[in-house]
Amino acid sequence: MRTYDELVQEAAAADVAGWGFDWLDGRATEERPPWGFARLLADRLATVGSALDIDTGGGEVVDEAPTLPAFMVVSESWPPNAQRARERLGPRGVQVIDSEPNEPLPLPDSTFDLVSARHPVRPNWEEIHRLLKPGGHYFAQHVGPASAFELIEHFLGPLPQARSGRDPEREAAAARAAGLTIVTLETARCRMEFFDVGAVVWILRKCVWWIPDFTVAGYDHKLRELDAQMRVGHPFVAHSSRHLVEARRDT
Repeated sequence: MRTYDELVQEAAAADVAGWGFDWLDGRATEERPPWGFARLLADRLATVGSALDIDTGGGEVVDEAPTLPAFMVVSESWPPNAQRARERLGPRGVQVIDSEPNEPLPLPDSTFDLVSARHPVRPNWEEIHRLLKPGGHYFAQHVGPASAFELIEHFLGPLPQARSGRDPEREAAAARAAGLTIVTLETARCRMEFFDVGAVVWILRKCVWWIPDFTVAGYDHKLRELDAQMRVGHPFVAHSSRHLVEARRDT
């Protein structure tokens, strides 16, 4: 294995734009939820006339769909990701909207047959209800409670209150309060393994909300602890949590 400094420097310089994780191939693994969200979303996109994908990242999941609806829109709040989505999806006729956190999208009421998201920052149920046509569906994979918290708490210490966030039942209750009917709610807990410290540095640079003040220098001691563990053949193990949610606007 390369030295600590070599691994960290490589990861610190690597591109983290978009929502792809190919850089981690051979360096980290994450078990996938059993339902296969990208495939399920592709099936739905092929059967509707209009769809919106929220917090699309670089448009990677939408671009996996062989067939897109005639009117396809995606939104993204981080400019580098939005630009990547334009480059990827623009040739397929997809409109990319630069969104603002917690602000309504500049779109008319009752526009879409389908609103989707994979790992939205924070679902705005009232806005989802507004944008769906009556009879339209919201279909998404959300990050669940305490996702990757073994890694996060390695750096930050115990976070008991934060562990209760993103609870699927509370999200379902909020969706119902906004006027939506929950059709499906499934949960999964998936094993993650990190095999070198560069993989950890890269993922913390990409998922900036995990440790908002993360820098290599600021967390050098904790990173070196992980590096020592991995060098003797013990990957760092964490668990992601996910839930699949489908909701319908009836009226």
